[in-house]
Amino acid sequence: MEQYQPPYHITNTMMMQVSSISEKIGQVRALHNLEARPHLRRNNRIRSIHSSLKIEANSLSLGQVRDVIAGHMVLGEQREIQEVKNAYAAYEMLSDIDPCSLADLKMLHGIMTKYTVEESGVFRRGEEGVFHGDQCIFMAPPARFVSGLMEDLFGWMRREYYSLHPLILSAVFHYEFVFIHPFSDGNGRMARLWHTAILSDWRPVFEYIPIESQIERFQDDYYEAIAGCHAAGASDHFIEFMLIQINMIFDEIIGQEAGYGERMTEYMKKLLDVMEYQVPYTAAAIMEQLGLKSKETFRKHYLNPAMELGMVEMTIPEKPRSRNQRYIRR
Repeated sequence: MEQYQPPYHITNTMMMQVSSISEKIGQVRALHNLEARPHLRRNNRIRSIHSSLKIEANSLSLGQVRDVIAGHMVLGEQREIQEVKNAYAAYEMLSDIDPCSLADLKMLHGIMTKYTVEESGVFRRGEEGVFHGDQCIFMAPPARFVSGLMEDLFGWMRREYYSLHPLILSAVFHYEFVFIHPFSDGNGRMARLWHTAILSDWRPVFEYIPIESQIERFQDDYYEAIAGCHAAGASDHFIEFMLIQINMIFDEIIGQEAGYGERMTEYMKKLLDVMEYQVPYTAAAIMEQLGLKSKETFRKHYLNPAMELGMVEMTIPEKPRSRNQRYIRR
């Protein structure tokens, strides 16, 4: 019996992007050391969850997503709140699953869709299409073929896992998964999660790189790439799209570090380590986390230099001495 082979071709663009990304991974590990910075890791995980859910029309803000994960009371639709809890639980299991295991995929889908989808953790029984808003990009294969198609896809991945570059393999899997659309709901979330799972199994730094946030930024292009591949009958365009997006993420991270350069002091590093992105802090709250009592020391060595570099900004810049002033890490 002939083994399944997803239709795609290795292009010069792919090879150039793979080479560029591989080089930048080393730079990020040296410059940023994401794995040793829990606040940044947590923030990127929250950004990933917020973006992946936002693509699927979850209306909760980044701040609300952060509050749900922190266990705080949030006013919003219970389904959307549950989606956040589910996604966080699923992403927390990334390092424990086998990306080549179909059983693990179903198990994680059960976690991702707990209490929100009737057919949770099982393949769909009805017919589905891939939609971007109200526009149907294409109709997925009939439900009766789903189990066989998924077996074929995972069989291919197990054969190629250590011979095809993970950056390409993960993108091929992502597109094929979206095309098959194996579940009644949660397919986009699971495709993006599994893309991250494959890459983080290759290089753990990807567990803390918010790929989903980049996709959300270029959401229209993401769906156009999927539709274009469906029309072409091969996933080349989608692979190139994802590689370019991942490359852009590393450019952004490295650019931020290079921009700070030698002007980044140990004081500022300590300040940033206690501040999560997009969370408004009072000066007193930051000083407490830093263990400081002198306002003059705090402003001279920590806060003012960070604001001069654009790493921290005021919520009310037109009234710098306002009693309601808060500070946000950019």
